[in-house]
Parts: sequence; C-alpha cells; structure tokens
Amino acid sequence: MMLYQILASAGLVLLLLNLLLNLRSLRKPQVNAKVPHPAPLISVLIPARDEENNIGACLESLRRQDYPNFEVLVLDDNSVDDTALIVSRMAAADPRIKLITGEPLPSDWAGKPFACHQLAQRANGDWYLFVDADTVHAPHMLRSVLDAAIQLKVSLLSGFPRQLADSLPQKVAVPVIYFLIMSIAPLWLIHRLKTPRASVAIGQFLFFPRDEYWRMGGHKVVQSRILDDIWLGIEVSRNKGRHAAIDLSSVVSCNMYPTVGSMWNGLVRCVYSVLVMFPFLLLLAIPLAWLFFIGPFYWLWNGFFMYEAPLLWRGLVVLQVTLVILMRWLVDNRFKEPPVSAPLHLIGIGYIFSVVVYSFTRWLFGAGVSWKERSYGEEKSIVK
Repeated sequence: MMLYQILASAGLVLLLLNLLLNLRSLRKPQVNAKVPHPAPLISVLIPARDEENNIGACLESLRRQDYPNFEVLVLDDNSVDDTALIVSRMAAADPRIKLITGEPLPSDWAGKPFACHQLAQRANGDWYLFVDADTVHAPHMLRSVLDAAIQLKVSLLSGFPRQLADSLPQKVAVPVIYFLIMSIAPLWLIHRLKTPRASVAIGQFLFFPRDEYWRMGGHKVVQSRILDDIWLGIEVSRNKGRHAAIDLSSVVSCNMYPTVGSMWNGLVRCVYSVLVMFPFLLLLAIPLAWLFFIGPFYWLWNGFFMYEAPLLWRGLVVLQVTLVILMRWLVDNRFKEPPVSAPLHLIGIGYIFSVVVYSFTRWLFGAGVSWKERSYGEEKSIVK
C-alpha cells in the first residue's frame, strides 16, 4: 500500500504541473485589441431549437458589439416555442440580424451539424463564428477574438467560455468538466507542436476563417456526429490546419444546462458519444480518475478514522488531498466558477462517475441517447 500511495502522490504532482502549464499558456482575448483595416465581415451563426428563454439575451449582447462589420444569422431549427417570433422582432429592429427557417432534418444528419451547415451556406462573412443560443457576449468579444485568431493564425479558434449555473447541483457538477480537461489534457504542448493536433473544441464557440472552414469540408464532414465540435477539431488537424483553444471566460458566458434534468441528459449525450468513439480510452480513465481524484479522500477517511496507518502513509494521503483541492481552486478561480464547487469536489466528481456508468450501460446495450427531443442511435455517432 505504501507503493500505491507513492505512485498516486507522484501522479498528482505531474497532473498539477500539467495544469499549471495549461493555465499559464492559455491565451486570453485582449480588451484593447485593435480592429484590422479594413475590418473583415464576421458572420455570427446561431442554431436555435426551442430557445425562447435564451435567444433574446444572446442577440442583445451581440447587438452591443463594438466591432464595426458583422452580421448575425439565426436558424430556427423547427422550434415549437416562440424562438422564431423573438428573433423576427429583433431582426425588424436591427438589419444586421436575419432569421432563417430551418429545413426538415435528413435521416443521415444529426441535428446541430445540419443546422450549422444551413447557416454556413447563407453566411456572407470572411469569418464564421458559430455560437450557441444560450451564450452571452461582452461588447468587445468580436474585436478581441478576431485579434487573437489573426495572431495565432488559426484554422479554428475555440476555447473555454464561463459556465454559469443556477442550482446547487449545477454549481457542484459543471465545474468538474473544466477541472478534468485542465488536469489531463496537455494543451500547452498541443499548441506548441509543429505538426497540427486537435485541441479542445467546445461547440458553444467555434471561430473559422471562411476559406479554412470550406477547405476542410465544413459541417458536412461531421454530419452524423453528435459531438460535432470535437470532430471538427479533429478534421481541422487532419487537413493540416491550426486549431487552438483560449480562455474565453472574460468575453463569453453560457448557461448550457439550465435545469438539473438537462444537465444529466447533456452529460449523458457527451459521455455516450465519447464511448462510441474511444470506448477503451474512456474505460481506462475511470480507474485513473479514482486513483487521483477520489481515492485520496477514501484513504484519508480510512487512514485517520478507521485504523491507525503509518505516519508516512498518512502524510502522503494528506499531500494528495491537498493537491486535489489546490488544483480545484486554481481552475475554479481562473474560470470564475462558483466557490461552493471545490469544497464539494467529491459530490461533483461522483456525479460525473454516475453519468459515465449510466452512459456505459446504454452504450453496452445499444440503447442510444436523446437530445432536443431527437433520438440518436450509435450509427448517428459514426461518420460513414
């Protein structure tokens, strides 16, 4: 058991080092960024399905952008609520906003890729910015992200918006996502490789130069992918394009899961899709997550309250718990996460574990998943 604790402690030190390098290297959009001359046209493209509670705030934040040359296209993806009515009213007051009525979903497309494909076909811009309808944007967002994209010479710019949460379960569980990414993914290394590699692509914010978007095939190359954002990043790197992720928390916020039920369904959809793509990789991640992020708390309880453990053994366990809490604080502080999340780390990561187990069960029995009242079987996650 002593060897186990030594290895767990060494592993957490390495994960902390990776996390620190990620946070240090993650670029932030600059509020004083300059507008190129002439300013290229940016097409902001928003797929919207039953988004009456979100689309108004999203469009209002975009109307306030200080960038001089942009259009906003909203595709009503067969909504049954007042999404189209809200957009049409705002479009009447601002000619930069246009409402597009979505076509029926073909059988060989997933919903969001098809909506984005239709938007791209109607866009006029030199740059395409795909954002979700539940995002809200700072006034300098377009100016600052364009400056970052030009400096980084990207084919795709994505990153980490600030994730808002209303209820206590959301405040506890949602921040775990960024914590796991920052701890495990070597973004600092990926962004420095001479050979292009896929970085983290989050579908709430995908920014392409128009020519690069069409060069890699647009959303058509991910038409049947549920997690189209991840696969767009992969396709960009396959086509020798540069893909970078940046810290967007100062310019974009998103309440991606407004209810506990939507949080569960959304996370199940994501995990299920990853299982379809990389089943063995995800299954390997489960024991590693236990070893580094849950196990230390289990051994702390056992070593101090259940039996008398050796002093060195107990010291290593205390070190492990301290490292986990420090890592949580560093990530939560960087991305402005709710302060309650880190102290309730065990509950949050336990929730993610339950999502993984449930998703694995559905994957094992081929049950599929549903999202936005559309059902997806395993075949919808595989590009033919």
